[in-house]
Amino acid sequence: MLEKELVIEPVIRWASIMNVIVNVKVHSFKVSAQLEDLHIMLTPRVTLKPLVPSFPCFSNLCVSLMEKPSIDFRFKLFGGDVMAIPGLYQYVQDQICKQISILYHWPKVIQIPILDGASGATKKPVGILHVKVIRAMNLLKMDLLGKSDPYVKMRLSGERLPSKKTTVKMSNLNPEWNEHFKFIVKDPGTQVLELHMFDWEKVKMHDKLGMQVIPLRLLTPYESKLFTLDLVRSMNPNDPHNKKNRGKLVVELTFDPFRDDSRTSAASDGEGSASARREADGESSGGVLLVSVENAEDVEGKRHTNPYAEVLFRGERKKTKVIRKTRDPRWSEEFQFMLDEPPVEDRIHIEVKSKRRGLPFPNKESLGHVNINLVDVVNNGRINEKYHLINSRNGMIQVEIKWSTV
Repeated sequence: MLEKELVIEPVIRWASIMNVIVNVKVHSFKVSAQLEDLHIMLTPRVTLKPLVPSFPCFSNLCVSLMEKPSIDFRFKLFGGDVMAIPGLYQYVQDQICKQISILYHWPKVIQIPILDGASGATKKPVGILHVKVIRAMNLLKMDLLGKSDPYVKMRLSGERLPSKKTTVKMSNLNPEWNEHFKFIVKDPGTQVLELHMFDWEKVKMHDKLGMQVIPLRLLTPYESKLFTLDLVRSMNPNDPHNKKNRGKLVVELTFDPFRDDSRTSAASDGEGSASARREADGESSGGVLLVSVENAEDVEGKRHTNPYAEVLFRGERKKTKVIRKTRDPRWSEEFQFMLDEPPVEDRIHIEVKSKRRGLPFPNKESLGHVNINLVDVVNNGRINEKYHLINSRNGMIQVEIKWSTV
C-alpha cells in the first residue's frame, strides 16, 4: 500500500566559523558590529506529503519545530563582547528562541509547495468539517472587575484561509455560544483544528486566554463527537505556563466526507449510512463548488495585457494571480465556495482583466467575460469546457467546475 506521507524528525547541529562585520557610519560617527561563532541545534519535523508517482515524489514540504531551538553566538560592539554583560546573554538567547518557537513550533507549520497545481498533485477537498462551539467554563479573569469578554477563533492547519470567529460574550467567564461553523477538509489524516480563546479588548491587543488542538484523525466519518478541552497557553509540552488552570472549552465535531467517496466506503465496509439516511429523509444536502480557472487564449488589452481572472459568485469575489505581458496566461488556480444547497438556479461570472501598477493609481481594463449556468454542474457533477469570452475578439477561457456533496 502506498503511504500518503513521509515524516522525518532529525536532530540538526550546525556550527559556523563565520565572522560577519557590519560598519555603520552616521555623519562622522562610526559603529562596528560583529557576529561570530554561531551554533544552532534544532529538532524539526519534516513532512513530505502527499507522496506522488512523479519526481520529486512529493508535492509539499512541511516543516515545524518539535521543541525550542538552542542558539549560541558572540556579538561584539565597539570591539567588546556584548554577551559578556551579566544576565544579557541568557536574556537574548531566551528571547530569540521564544520568538522562533512562537512562529514555527508544532502545530504551526511552514508549508513549501514543491509541485504546482498543474502537476495534479495538489490535495483536493474530501469533505466538510462541522464545528459546533458550545460553551466554555471557568475562564481566566482578565478585566479589572474580575471578568473577561471571550470569543473563540478557529482554523484548520495547512490552510491559508482566514480564521473563523464566534461572537464575543461580554463580562462572562462561563459563556455559551452554540454557534456552528464549516471547514473544507483536504487531509483528515494529518490536519488538526486549532482553537484559540481570546479576551476581546476595544483598544489594545486582545489577550490570549488559552488554546487547544483536535486532530481530525480522532473523528469517525458521519459521527458527531463531543470534546471537553482543557485550555493551555501553548502546545509546547515544556511550557511551565501550561500548569495554570485556564478553564475548559466544549465543542462538537462531525466530519462528512463527500458523497463520491462515501459510496465507495459504503460498498466495502458499510459506512455512509448517515448520509444515506439524510438523503432518504428528503433533506437537502450541501456541498462544495470547486472552480478551477485553468488558462486563457488570445486575450488582448487596448493599453496593456497583464491578465488575471476574477470569479464572482453570490457576492463573493476571488482573483487569480496576475501574469505579466502575455496573451495566453496559464493560472491553474482553484477556488472553493461552501454551500448549504445545490446551486441549480445559480450562475457564475468569470471575467478576465488586465492590471498595470503605476501612479497615481492601478489602471485596470476588462479583456472579456463569461457567465456559466451551474445546473449542468449539479446534474453531472463536473464540467470542463472552453468558453468564448464576451466582449473579446478572439479570447477563450478554459474552466473546470465540480460540485461535491455530503
